[in-house]
Amino acid sequence: MHNSTIIAIFWACTFIIIYTYIGYGFLIFLLNKIKPKAEFKIQEELPGITIVVPCFNEESIIEEKIRNTFELTYPKDKIQYIFISDGSTDSTSAYIKKHLEILLLHKEERNGKSAAENRAMEYVEKEIVLFCDANAMFNKDALLHVAKYFKSKKVGGVSGEKRLLLNANDGVIESEGLYWKYESFLKQQDSDLYTVVGAAGELFAMRSALYEHMPNDTINDDLTQSLSVNLKGYRVLYTSDAYAYERPSDNVKEEKKRKIRMVAGAWQTMVRMPEIFNIIKHPLLAFQFISHRALRWTLCPIALVLVFISNILIVLNHTYVDIYGLTICIQLVFYGFALLGYIFRNSTFNLKLFNFSYYFIFMNYCAYLGFIRFIKGGQSVKWDRSVRKTQ
Repeated sequence: MHNSTIIAIFWACTFIIIYTYIGYGFLIFLLNKIKPKAEFKIQEELPGITIVVPCFNEESIIEEKIRNTFELTYPKDKIQYIFISDGSTDSTSAYIKKHLEILLLHKEERNGKSAAENRAMEYVEKEIVLFCDANAMFNKDALLHVAKYFKSKKVGGVSGEKRLLLNANDGVIESEGLYWKYESFLKQQDSDLYTVVGAAGELFAMRSALYEHMPNDTINDDLTQSLSVNLKGYRVLYTSDAYAYERPSDNVKEEKKRKIRMVAGAWQTMVRMPEIFNIIKHPLLAFQFISHRALRWTLCPIALVLVFISNILIVLNHTYVDIYGLTICIQLVFYGFALLGYIFRNSTFNLKLFNFSYYFIFMNYCAYLGFIRFIKGGQSVKWDRSVRKTQ
């Protein structure tokens, strides 16, 4: 391969990585600085909301979830509660049955989250339907802050913020918290510019009339539904005033399982919804989705490998050693930090730079595995509950 071609590959891959993880956020931040921001205030006339909670063997957390749901600040006559027990074999259904305010939908057969949500929609009576996870707890005013955005007829959905309850010694998993903080920043910028491209399944509300019946084998129901709202011409907005908090995965192995599933589901969604890439029909939506989401799942993991290999080849060719010698040194140091992060991942030794480097490589490695899982068709739609930290 000609040296100029290798150099072109190096810089193209470098651009993809920098643009995806830093450049896009900086770009939309600047665009929002020159764009007027709409103000939304809590209205006296509030819409009715149906809260839908899919459950599978949640006996350890379900009572706390029910208590948290009942304590939300919102007119009780405007809330409908639907809890779905999807093949639970523990005491989840028994706990839910104690509360007559809740409509319990239980099936012995386990069909997965998307099938459970499809079934729940047959019973939804309110204008707004809010989906959430059993292990995610809301702040008390969450519903009030979600509801205010639906005053605008252009808004089809609202995504809340995901927050992780971290401890000081959570090590590598602490980097997941940093990742979500940056994600929250990007989602706010996306929302201010036009729309969120992928809602948080922990807290996602949408107009009931816009719900799209999903194939039962849909893996990422939240991504599918929020993009479906977008493709109908509606915005999905983001608010950090409504948040769901939960414990992080107990360890890297549990987080790996979760991320592989997420990426496999993302590929499934992209293949089934190609219109999301139609830059002519949906210019702003396609730009945001490709920049914020698709590049992370597709080109970035490949670019990381190619930028490293091309950099080595350039240096070995003894040409342009100054700048390329520096870039290969930077990469070697970064991967060295990642290796140290891997070595000390289960220890009490906690250095943020090592953990961050390892977590970044870990995320991209999971993207490879998620793609392989999607190609092989080995990702089950039946979600496998991640073991989470208890304190």
